[in-house]
Amino acid sequence: MNDSVKIDPLGFREYDARWLYPENINLKGIENLGRGLGSQIINHTKKNNPRVVVGHDYRSYSEDIKSALKKGLISTGCFIEDIGLSLSPMVYFAQFNLNSDAIAMVTASHNENGWTGVKMGIKKGLTHAPEEMNELKEITLNQRFIKGNGNEKQINNFQKIYKEDLINVNKMNKKIKAVVACGNGTAGIFAPDILRGIGCEVIELDCNLDFTFPKYNPNPEDLEMLHAISKTVKDNNADIGFGFDGDGDRVGVIDNNGNEIFSDKIGLLIARNLSKKYQGSKFVVDVKSTGLYAKDEVLHSNKCETLYWKTGHSHIKRKVNEKKALAGFEKSGHFFFNEPLGYGYDDGINSAIQVCHLLNNQNKKMSEIISELPKTYQTPTMAPFCEDSKKYQVVEDLVKQIKEMQNNKNKIDGQEITEILTVNGIRFSFKDGSWGLIRASSNKPSLVIVTESPTSEERKKKIFDFVDDLLKKNGSIGEYDQKI
Repeated sequence: MNDSVKIDPLGFREYDARWLYPENINLKGIENLGRGLGSQIINHTKKNNPRVVVGHDYRSYSEDIKSALKKGLISTGCFIEDIGLSLSPMVYFAQFNLNSDAIAMVTASHNENGWTGVKMGIKKGLTHAPEEMNELKEITLNQRFIKGNGNEKQINNFQKIYKEDLINVNKMNKKIKAVVACGNGTAGIFAPDILRGIGCEVIELDCNLDFTFPKYNPNPEDLEMLHAISKTVKDNNADIGFGFDGDGDRVGVIDNNGNEIFSDKIGLLIARNLSKKYQGSKFVVDVKSTGLYAKDEVLHSNKCETLYWKTGHSHIKRKVNEKKALAGFEKSGHFFFNEPLGYGYDDGINSAIQVCHLLNNQNKKMSEIISELPKTYQTPTMAPFCEDSKKYQVVEDLVKQIKEMQNNKNKIDGQEITEILTVNGIRFSFKDGSWGLIRASSNKPSLVIVTESPTSEERKKKIFDFVDDLLKKNGSIGEYDQKI
């Protein structure tokens, strides 16, 4: 490999590519990524000149990254349609609207400044999963590139087409007062306009674009961002607060009292709302999500079933597609609405719109609607440091230990483990519906820990203490990003 090409193999993650730039990848490396992706697209579509929609987020270096990526794609024969400054869902939408063969979105989503990455897809509405990522990695690192003559053109005003598509079919009767927080990320030039367009009264919070992210990362799981939204909701007596991530495919929700509603609970409310009209539907949720779906009376009475699946927007998206589910909900705030509600991909703004429909349909405040769900005590998503090269092995070891404890009928806070799910790390559950989760993060050097109990705050904490103790004994775990 040419010495001037820098590309860390670990940047090829489960369902997108992410690197620290320029430490772990340089522009020559990005160009080779474009060559790899272009070659992969041509192999899959059997076309010499496939059309590829490309967009980028508002980080200071994203346009440079996009230019290098396009250069690589064009060298393989791809015809680029550049829609400019975008949200990930706008690029996904463009594949349907422009009927393109593939997409590539330059974004590191909610990761801190210094990170870059690409979300990509070939089949409409789906993004690369581990199989495609491995294939891309092989092509790129072994330089098995196709040569061709591509070209590029700019698609002007696509932002307007995307906004109008969401506005036109989602008009509200009620004037919902919504705080719209974008953490100075790209969603700032989309979310306020769209929510105003459907009839909301919008109070903007950090919606001006600023790639230094002066306050906090645009990440709806970030406690600082959530506290800021909460304060603004209370100060303005708003009906709801929305927080969007850096590339607009996720949303966090704050109720009218300023309390955060975890996304899995919002998903359950939306699922309940939809189950009445779409009886017998399937829903897909990730393993970080509340145990309430499994036992929900409203869903059961409407003959709906819920499947727990691997965390990750690509995994849930594919499962929704494969199972022809009506919707999928991920704890991190990725929601997927299938026909007739959407095209199956995750769009944080469309998710916020579905929450507005919920408020529009019921003569109740958000806090009243949420109080109708059984109460559960749940930790935030916690991420203790664990090296990328070790994290999967660490999880494997922990899975063995916990399975052994189940076999030996060991008790945690007086309860035996009744069920173990290992589609993604390990989710172990107890008779009262309490559970704990340990899995490897797909896009960072860390593990992911969540615990929940419908019984008490104390039981939730006891399960976390049990997990924390296992991690300490393992010896490969560093500091948590946040901890209860």
